Amino acid sequence: MGQTVAEKILARASGRADVKPGEIIWAKVDLVMMNDSGGPRRIAANLDRLGACVWDSDRITVVADHFVPACNDVEADILALTRNWVKQHGIKRYHELEGICHIVPIEKGYVLPGILMVGGDSHSCTGGALGALAIALGSTDMLGVLVKGSFWLKVPETIKIIWEGNLPPATSAKDMILFNIKQLGLDGATYKVVEFAGDTVRRLSIDERIVLANMTIEMGAKTGIVEPDEVVYQYLAQRASAGYTPLFSDSDAVYSRLIHCRAEDLQPLVACPHSPDNVETVASLPELPIQQAFIGACTGGKYDDLVMAAQVVNGRRVASGVRFLVAPASQQIIQRAAASGVLSRLVEAGATILPPACGPCAGLSNGILSARERCIASTNRNFRGRMGSSDAEIFLASPATVAASAVAGKIIDPRVFL
Repeated sequence: MGQTVAEKILARASGRADVKPGEIIWAKVDLVMMNDSGGPRRIAANLDRLGACVWDSDRITVVADHFVPACNDVEADILALTRNWVKQHGIKRYHELEGICHIVPIEKGYVLPGILMVGGDSHSCTGGALGALAIALGSTDMLGVLVKGSFWLKVPETIKIIWEGNLPPATSAKDMILFNIKQLGLDGATYKVVEFAGDTVRRLSIDERIVLANMTIEMGAKTGIVEPDEVVYQYLAQRASAGYTPLFSDSDAVYSRLIHCRAEDLQPLVACPHSPDNVETVASLPELPIQQAFIGACTGGKYDDLVMAAQVVNGRRVASGVRFLVAPASQQIIQRAAASGVLSRLVEAGATILPPACGPCAGLSNGILSARERCIASTNRNFRGRMGSSDAEIFLASPATVAASAVAGKIIDPRVFL
């Protein structure tokens, strides 16, 4: 019986020839990622209480992205604690004000095909875009990993989602994953790996594959993964921090469910308040004026996302009364978008460029919503109170739909501008 790519990675990590869904295994970790929110401030005191040191400082990266730049003394103290902790433990892969924790390790070449990665944030599954098995852990489990370099888990089953065909105009990976989240619901993939395949997926860039892997957590999945291919190898050619061994699913691998999707049938979609699975076609919505449009976060602030938005707003102006906020996901993305002219097109349309951080998405800073305000965002969550007031409304959509809505002053199908 064949194995899935996820099972092969877990077998390698546990020193076994194979593993089966439902088995409890101990697995060695190749990479640990933490941020300033769920990282040192959560585990430092307990690590000291144990009198322990981290097992391998070269396998740990810490990215300060939630509280940067600091907005108050509490946030400043969290950042100071984070800086001191990485210095104390000799962690050289520390990145502050460089971007979001799910993007920077990918850009730096830390995330590699075939590795087992754990992250202290629920969207750590993002690393699956490069063929890694990337699993989110809570602070207690993360403490154990930091000390021992390993953790236990039950081997998950895998759902395979196969997308075939060409994406229609004004649709993207965000529409694909919203379609799948609507299919499966918030708990339809609970404790399962979601493997994406098919010719549609193979044609996606790394930026777009990130969207698929990142949002599998919104259907309850343990993680999401895309098998590596030439797109990944080319991306890593000038980035990879070490050698790697890509792994692939066997042709006779066993899946708990196979889902086939036709890209040609896809339309621009939007997740309505207050859940990522409350998905409708944009064209079917009534007229809904907006006060804010936000492009950013690990899901929606990548270079390809900014390009999509710039193509829509090119030569147009944001509607009066709409705050159009753009937070590129990293400094590298800012530099690339500035060099290509994408950033200037967004600014000329009326966009305000924010730091490469998590502030607006997580309701921490730079775009918090007031009661009864409506925002359309390229982010990954729209739960009540996510971006500020619990009486605000958040709609999730692709960068193209967000940009079109900013121009129209209401939620609108981006196809009208393309």
